[in-house]
Amino acid sequence: MTFKSEVDVAIVGAGAAGLAAAHDLGAAGLDVLLVEARDRIGGRAWTLSEGQPCPLDLGCGWLHSADVNPWVKIAEELGFHVDKSLPPWARRSREMGFAPGEYDDFFRASESFWDRLEDAKDAEHDRPASDFLEQGSRWIPLIESISSYYNGAALDLVSTKDLGRYTDTGVNWRVVEGYGTLVARYGADLPVAYNAPASAIDHHGSRVKIETSRGTISARAAVITVPTGVLASGAIAFRPALDDKLQAAAHLPLGLADKMFFRLQRPEDFPNGAHLFGAIDELTASYDVRPHGCPIIECYFGGSLAADLEKGAAGAFESYAREQLTRQLGGDVVANISAIASTRWQADPFARGSYSHALPGHADDRSVLAAPVGDRLFFAGEACSPEFFSTAHGAYLSGIDAARQVRAALEVRATA
Repeated sequence: MTFKSEVDVAIVGAGAAGLAAAHDLGAAGLDVLLVEARDRIGGRAWTLSEGQPCPLDLGCGWLHSADVNPWVKIAEELGFHVDKSLPPWARRSREMGFAPGEYDDFFRASESFWDRLEDAKDAEHDRPASDFLEQGSRWIPLIESISSYYNGAALDLVSTKDLGRYTDTGVNWRVVEGYGTLVARYGADLPVAYNAPASAIDHHGSRVKIETSRGTISARAAVITVPTGVLASGAIAFRPALDDKLQAAAHLPLGLADKMFFRLQRPEDFPNGAHLFGAIDELTASYDVRPHGCPIIECYFGGSLAADLEKGAAGAFESYAREQLTRQLGGDVVANISAIASTRWQADPFARGSYSHALPGHADDRSVLAAPVGDRLFFAGEACSPEFFSTAHGAYLSGIDAARQVRAALEVRATA
């Protein structure tokens, strides 16, 4: 679209939070512009569809807490299909790779760990979640692996208080056409300035001035929705400085979760809808085999494992996954798979990770990050959500909250 130099509200970042804010503010009659660094909308929601055996969600893929997730209603209104079948990790097929009796032993150890976390979440002193592991347990590597999918980080980097505040109803559905496709469709008609990364935001005057690679935008108010990794890096200079925001962002770092997809040449050789771990005695990837019956394997890598593979040579994800899958399924079967795509979210300069977690002692920094600055700067994104952080619906709801704050502030200024 044509670049606009003056608007009522500029929204920095066209991910789920920015799109939600733009819809709300536009419906209120305000002139809005989304300022997006990429050449697409959606941010960490991104689906590959063209030429693929089925839509592949490179970013968020699950409608977590689907019974209260606003994206479900949006999907239905836009004519998308929601798969309400059980997620693979909730099926007995996840016992693949365990010797008889081992899975039940692991399940008991995992449940005991989560029970201890639950009991400690309201304690006065916050502690690393790793403090509640049973020392010497053989299942620590697997529990840590699951943390790397859940938090994107090892448990010693995760606040027990913050983790305890996360709301999960246990209902997990998928968008058949892809979560990223849904988010992109939701924002398709909104005004967006693409390829316009913001480098500075000046908020000392009567209007906010946002410097981008395509020029400067002047606005009555701005909503900042960029990920915490970008904020903490100083990639956007605030004038006057916002040290408390940057410190809060640094205390809410993005964990890392990467994906890789294989195409199955002989899908009949693979169990439909199965879930398996690549190993049970070390930090490991997780594998969903033929999700939705689609002829693919979705591979999931988290935390330090994902970070190490991102730093490796081209093909590092594929080599690692092939080795693990060969041990689980056999070389003859794995010979009939071919790599499709993999992600590198930490290397993405406009993401710098996957989703946020609070460092121990910093659970309350989410409210610091979300707080408005005067009546002109507002903040949104999954890291601002007190109970749905790390999710697309948490980002959406934070965008709606920021938009309401903007509307209230502009109404106050207009009548002052």
